[in-house]
Amino acid sequence: MNFWQKWSSTIKRIALWKVGFGLGVLFLVIGFFGEQFTDIYRKAVMICLECIGIG
Repeated sequence: MNFWQKWSSTIKRIALWKVGFGLGVLFLVIGFFGEQFTDIYRKAVMICLECIGIG
């Protein structure tokens, strides 16, 4: 009986991990096509340039 309980919890963790990973990818794709990517990329570039001392 203990064997099945162990595998049941392992399968649940794997399933939850896959759901979380899928949601993360989904939100990245939505942000990319929703033009959020350009704003974030522009801000990241400006921060990098300020740290280096060019901007």
